[in-house]
Amino acid sequence: MSDQTSVVPTNRSWEIEVRRVGEQTMGHTQPQRLTSISGPGSQYVKINVGGSLHYTTISTLTKHDSMLRAMFSGRMEVLTDHEGWVLIDRGGKHFPAILNFLRDGTIALPDCRQEVCEILAESKYYCIQGLADLCQAWVDAAKKDDVEPVGVCRVPIIATKKEADRLINSTCRPVVKLLLNRHNNKYSYTHQSDDNLLKNLELFDRLVMRFNERVLFVKDVGAENAEVCQWTFYGQGQKKAEVC
Repeated sequence: MSDQTSVVPTNRSWEIEVRRVGEQTMGHTQPQRLTSISGPGSQYVKINVGGSLHYTTISTLTKHDSMLRAMFSGRMEVLTDHEGWVLIDRGGKHFPAILNFLRDGTIALPDCRQEVCEILAESKYYCIQGLADLCQAWVDAAKKDDVEPVGVCRVPIIATKKEADRLINSTCRPVVKLLLNRHNNKYSYTHQSDDNLLKNLELFDRLVMRFNERVLFVKDVGAENAEVCQWTFYGQGQKKAEVC
């Protein structure tokens, strides 16, 4: 009886899959290429700005004399990936503001110097002179406010919820709002209620003097709230706590 040796064919498909996954893990990416982009104004293009994805028209990108006009009018080559996304090696945080300025010729700047300075830097990078001038004017005006005498604090006084929402949404600082509605208190002429209101007001003033550079303090004297005295704390435009 003779021995028979069976030969098992080798299946290399799993090896190919392992190699593919390994290449992805090691950072191998799909090929990129340089190309020229131009077309009718209504044509949409896909832009990847530092991982932030945007979809807009050539008309918007070429409306102002800027680096973006050169990129999307065929005057200079742009880098694209295998899916056709135009790659821009820049932070994408403020690119929506860039696009809005290109569309409308102006934008509402945030009430935060750091944010405006960041937009100013982006406008200079993309060579958008109109937006750079707008940001620089805001920064110059803010510098004039800095020369006020030490100890001067500005506390907005509001009377409606609409005014409160506008202030809270226009700043990147935390907000502390003190509501004082003395006329809502049917016991407003008692010594105890007056003392309590005065203590809250004195505490508010002390906090303003100490933290006004980091926190926006707002005094609410409106009659829309039934409370007599109420503290409300906000962060990133959202209500965080409320104390009556």
